Amino acid sequence: MDLFEANTHSFIVKIWREEVSADPSQAAWRGHITHVPGGERRYLRSLDDLSIFVIPYIEEMGVKLKLWWRVKQWLNRHTLH
Repeated sequence: MDLFEANTHSFIVKIWREEVSADPSQAAWRGHITHVPGGERRYLRSLDDLSIFVIPYIEEMGVKLKLWWRVKQWLNRHTLH
């Protein structure tokens, strides 16, 4: 594996509209994200779920996240949705 590939992660994001009632205005979006190399998948209900999934891979690459992102990630892990 070359240096570029060692510092690269690929993800597939799939989203769809889910009807939760007969009223079309009540539709919600859902989705899932898959880490391509490892095959790990997480289902999504918000854009925050997307960043929560990706952040550990970014940190693994040595990227230092700003304080706001670290606090937000901690809060998301320690609160109930």
